[in-house]
Amino acid sequence: MIKKKNVINLIKYHVENNDFQFRNEAVEIARSFDQSGDSQLAEYIMSQLSSASTFVPQGNIIDSKFLKRIETDSSPLPLPSVIGDDVKGIINAINHNLGINKFLFEGAPGTGKTETAKQIARILERQLYVVEFSELIDSKLGQTAKNIVEIFKVINSMPYPTRTLILFDEIDAIALDRVNSRDLREMGRVTSTILKELDKLNEEVVLIATTNLFENFDKALTRRFDAVIDFDRYTRDDLVEISVILLEQFLKKFTLAGRDMKLFKKIILNIDSLPSPGELSNMIKMSLAFSNPNEKFDYLRRLMKYVVDQPNDINTLRKKGFTLREIELLTGISKSQVSRELKESD
Repeated sequence: MIKKKNVINLIKYHVENNDFQFRNEAVEIARSFDQSGDSQLAEYIMSQLSSASTFVPQGNIIDSKFLKRIETDSSPLPLPSVIGDDVKGIINAINHNLGINKFLFEGAPGTGKTETAKQIARILERQLYVVEFSELIDSKLGQTAKNIVEIFKVINSMPYPTRTLILFDEIDAIALDRVNSRDLREMGRVTSTILKELDKLNEEVVLIATTNLFENFDKALTRRFDAVIDFDRYTRDDLVEISVILLEQFLKKFTLAGRDMKLFKKIILNIDSLPSPGELSNMIKMSLAFSNPNEKFDYLRRLMKYVVDQPNDINTLRKKGFTLREIELLTGISKSQVSRELKESD
């Protein structure tokens, strides 16, 4: 049932003119009444919220178990210019109301597809909702297709469609190629339903889907999207530049860590096969997180494990172009000793 806290919050948000939180609190109250058996009162509250003009939210409040609200932030998202230009094109098309509103982001894991969708929502000042596939997919025959119809019904009935962005993250969970599916009938039913619902999608709603399995995608479904953006377009130079940007960002939090961007970049350049931006981010972050706080450059030593099997092998480090000073910093062995051992090994 409704609690004192709910009443206090309603009054507080009304006085503060916080329309968005006011509606959120009202939805919570409606949900509470529904759970206690008073469904009529719950429906009345929701109907009032849908038609009310007094409180106009900054974004939509969607009350559906199939959609989860996601917060966005202004963290930097380093992208190569070729992908960045495509993203700018998406934002431009949406801002000009050209009826281009369905986008598919395809590429390997860790290439920035989901984070890019979040940044687009932030830039466009739209509330972001991600589809909860765990709720959407049902083991009962035909129920998944019915759930898809339901979720699109909710999306198309939003009172403020221009303030929302819907994300089907890893849509391949429900939309793999009908021809290659083991259960042809069920997968065909699901994919056909998605095709029909995408055709009926309100043009004011922005929908972004992501996939790691584009090759297995149903071609008819691919054609339903206005644009397909390939995120597998990172050059080696792009990845090196991104790694520097990531380190700069992390060093703002790890204030005890030392700063030697030249050495860091040299380590990254010595990694034979640079991973995706997502893996790069995790690699740098974990090296910083697990480093000894009393040793400013311990994180660089930890990064060296991605370069050589034995980070303290002086001869190997020298062959890879590290200077005496850099070898000293990476191994803890003094320059004089490093010089002596290198001469002895020649």
